[in-house]
Amino acid sequence: MILKKGASGETLEPFEDVYIETSSETVGVVVEMLGSRRGQMQDMRNTTENSVHLEFLVPTRGLLGFRSNFLTATRGAGVMHTLFHGYMPLAGSIQGRQSGSLVSWEPGTATTFGLKNAEERGILFIDPGKEVYAGMVVGEHQRPGDLEVNICKTKHLTNMRAANADIAVRLTPPRRLSLDDAIEYLSDDELLEVTPVDYRIRKRILSAHERGRQTKNAKKAMLQTA
Repeated sequence: MILKKGASGETLEPFEDVYIETSSETVGVVVEMLGSRRGQMQDMRNTTENSVHLEFLVPTRGLLGFRSNFLTATRGAGVMHTLFHGYMPLAGSIQGRQSGSLVSWEPGTATTFGLKNAEERGILFIDPGKEVYAGMVVGEHQRPGDLEVNICKTKHLTNMRAANADIAVRLTPPRRLSLDDAIEYLSDDELLEVTPVDYRIRKRILSAHERGRQTKNAKKAMLQTA
């Protein structure tokens, strides 16, 4: 997001006009979703017996990841168009996610066995066979706080029956993040790596030991100033 300074020194951010057509059954949740993203309603009117037209003024950063959530909320029947409006005073903070991340603690190739264990702790972002590195975010933790996971772990097979049982393991399809989804997902201590063929979410500090040390120092500093 590109910020600018206004004539009086105030911070300005880009806003967009958002035009939405949705059903009367889903209009409430759409209004709530845009309101939580600092959206300002400009107009709302019925266009047909079961269709409602909405116009909102929303910060561009509030629209990151919104389209996929909008389609889910309207069961794919909603229509949305946006148009750049201009720069306006900073709208304030937008609440981010409350859950943590599943973070790979070692480099290697993700295995079905390792991912199956991690899947019990949250939602995965990758498939088996994906090359990962320490500090790379591989999923969303179902609870607050990050969790280090070993997704490169392999199962020790002692006989053919065990091998056949491992083949039968089935994973839930991973969550596919769009570029907007990935940007919205980022927490303050995470970065998005973008390459011509892929993009990956990672921790700013890749070392789990160093991340833990900095967290401990931050807590100690807060206690000293309290």
